[in-house]
Amino acid sequence: MPFNDFLQAILPITHTYRTSDITVVITGGEPLLRKDLIVCGKTLREHGFHWGIVTNGYGYTFDIHARLLAAGMGTVTLSLDGLENSHNWLRSNNKSFENAVKALDLIASSKGLTYDVVTCVNRKNISELSDFRDFLISKKVKAWRLFTIAPIGRAANNNDMLLTSGELQQLMDFIVLSRMKGDIDVKFSCEAYTGKYERRVRDSYFFCRAGINIASVLIDGSISACPNINRNFAQGNIYHDNFLEAWNNRFEVMRNRNWTRTGICIDCNDYKNCNGGAMHLWNEKKDAILTCINKTLEYSMGTSGNSGRTAGSLTEGSRF
Repeated sequence: MPFNDFLQAILPITHTYRTSDITVVITGGEPLLRKDLIVCGKTLREHGFHWGIVTNGYGYTFDIHARLLAAGMGTVTLSLDGLENSHNWLRSNNKSFENAVKALDLIASSKGLTYDVVTCVNRKNISELSDFRDFLISKKVKAWRLFTIAPIGRAANNNDMLLTSGELQQLMDFIVLSRMKGDIDVKFSCEAYTGKYERRVRDSYFFCRAGINIASVLIDGSISACPNINRNFAQGNIYHDNFLEAWNNRFEVMRNRNWTRTGICIDCNDYKNCNGGAMHLWNEKKDAILTCINKTLEYSMGTSGNSGRTAGSLTEGSRF
């Protein structure tokens, strides 16, 4: 997408909202593949927007780092998915870990930069989380967010990417203990309600912000929310709709989620706390959630000895 198309779509926001309260995050794919990324960021800053990127770090060099900072970049999220072998396995690239660590060293060296590391926890890296935590601490990382992988995309048919119920509980317990140690700010991501683990694995209770205070413009111009959610949740397109009008008057599907009271959510005792879970876990028909972390944890804690089952096997609408 030409950057000016995006810019013209969001500039009307400045008439209603303070740009100082808004952060524009450039994600992907990989934003470093944009030849005009520096110009994009510099222009956003000139219009008063804070901005940052989410990157895999593969093409993150000293020169690019310096130019990004000069363009006013204020935040970076770096994807680093375990120690070398497990990270490279997930990324399908033998140089991915080496390049990402070089990027991490550059990012961590900039005191005025807000940054964190995100990790997709899977069956290949869950056994090394303690060692990986120590590695991140040695690299002076202050904030670390942990995700699971949803059964979509190439994970739909690869159980190595999906935690079993017992491994999911192991992940939660690891986060709880790590937060008690206090050496690094560890959080479970905002992807799901976690039952008894709420407020123990992150600072606040679960709340899916998609369409509430997160909007997005996708590569084809679609107006949506969190870029991870299904494309069928799009609320228009900047090439024929006004972005600000869409934000103010649409997004009902995300702001009133009564429609999620279906399938396994119908008689769930935790629905009032979960409200249907994260939007990115709902299928394209909006009639089934792909996976429920809370129910998976309940299964693990209530049925010892059966922890070999993947989270996907406990859900309605899953492909397992």
